[in-house]
Amino acid sequence: MDTVEKYQRYVNTSFVKSIEPVVVERAAGAEIFAADGRTYLDCFAGIAVVNAGHVHPRVAEAAKAQIDRLVHAASYIYYVPTTADLAEVLAKITPGALQKTFFCNSGAEAIEGALRMAKVATGKREVISLQMAFHGRTYATLSVTGNMARKTRGGPYMSGVAFAPAPYCYRCPLKLEPENCGLACADAVEDVIRTQTSGDVAAFIVEPIMGEGGLIPLPQGYLARVKQILERAGILLLVDEVQTGFGRTGKMFAIEHHEGVEPDILALAKGIADGFPLGAFIAPEAIADCFQPGEHLSTFGGNPVSCAAALANIEVLQDEGIIQHAAEMGQWVLSTLRELQQRFPLIGDVRGQGLMLGIELVKDRQTKEPAAAEAVRMRALCRESGLLIGVGGQFGNVLRLQPPLVITREQLSHALQIIEHALEACR
Repeated sequence: MDTVEKYQRYVNTSFVKSIEPVVVERAAGAEIFAADGRTYLDCFAGIAVVNAGHVHPRVAEAAKAQIDRLVHAASYIYYVPTTADLAEVLAKITPGALQKTFFCNSGAEAIEGALRMAKVATGKREVISLQMAFHGRTYATLSVTGNMARKTRGGPYMSGVAFAPAPYCYRCPLKLEPENCGLACADAVEDVIRTQTSGDVAAFIVEPIMGEGGLIPLPQGYLARVKQILERAGILLLVDEVQTGFGRTGKMFAIEHHEGVEPDILALAKGIADGFPLGAFIAPEAIADCFQPGEHLSTFGGNPVSCAAALANIEVLQDEGIIQHAAEMGQWVLSTLRELQQRFPLIGDVRGQGLMLGIELVKDRQTKEPAAAEAVRMRALCRESGLLIGVGGQFGNVLRLQPPLVITREQLSHALQIIEHALEACR
C-alpha cells in the first residue's frame, strides 16, 4: 500500500477540498523532492512556515543537539533553559513593551490564549474582528473568523463577537475609492463599537496582512487610526502575526510597517521555528501577569526541541540577511506581476509585502467577478510545470505566493515564467 492509499484509508482529510498529488520525500531550501523523482520549486513554504527554508542546516543541527539533551520536561512545571532563552529573545526583538511570552503548539492555540488573556486582563467579554479575517479552526478562533465558508456546519459559535468591514481596497465594502475614502474603514470600527457591542469589548484582533482572506495588506494609516479609537474605549489591540511574522513581509514583524503602532498582545506561530511546531503570544508584563497561578497551561508548550529550533531560526534570519532579501525580492516580484497584469486581463489585482504576495484573478475587470475555477486551474498548471503555489481568498480566486525567504532571484524568475505560461494557457 503506497502513501496515497494509506491517506485515503487512514488519514481523515474529509475537511480538505483536495490534496495536491505530490508525495513529499524530502526538501531543502526552496525545493521539494517527490517520491516519483520530480523536483518542485516551493512557493508556498508549507503555508508560510519554513521562512528560513526547508531543513536549514543551522536549525536542524540545533534541534538535533537539543534532542540529545532533552526532548520534553513540561516547561510550565519545571524551569527549562531553552524555553527561557527563547522568551528573552522574543522580548528583545518584538516591538514596543512586549515582554512575557506564553508558549503553546500552534497559531490557533496562540490566538485562543491571547483572546483569553485580553478578557482576563480587561475584565471585559466582547471581541471585535474583521470581516474576511481568518484566525484558526478551533472554537474560539472560528468565532472571530469572518468567513462563512470556514464556519459551515460548525456553529453556533462564541457569542460577543462583532465584525468591522475589512479594509479590502480592491473590493471596498463601503463602495469607496482609496484616493478619497479617508480611511472610512478604520472609522467604521468606532461605529461597530457603538452599534454592535454592549461596550464591554476586551480586544480588537487583526492580521497586518489578511492571509486566508486574500493576501490583503492593511492600508497605511489604518492601524494608527484604529489604535486611537481603541485607546479611547479602553480596548486592547491583539495583532495576529501567525502568518506574517519572522521576516515574511520584509521586516521581522509586519506590524513594523505601521509606524508608531504597538500591539498590546502579539500572537505568533508558523515561521517562528522553521517548521517545528510552536506557537506563542507575548504581552507587556502588566497584561501578561493577569492570569492567576494554574489558570492557563499547555502540556507541550515551550517544548525544548521546538524552542531550540526557534532560537536558531531567529539567528539565521538576522545573520544571513534573509529579511532584507525578502523585502528586495518582494518589490521585484510585485513589479514583475504588475507588468503581467497589464498583459493578462485575468489578473484583477496584485498586492502584498515582502514575500507574502497575492494575485487576484477575475473573469472581467469591470465587474470584478471572481475567477475561482481559473485559480484552481492555474495552480494545477503551475504544479505540472514544477511550481507549487497556494490558492485562497474570500472567493477562492487569489493565487498565493509565499515561498521560503531564502528563495533566490533565479528561482523566483523561473517561478514567474511558469506563472506567465499558465496565464497564456488560461487566455
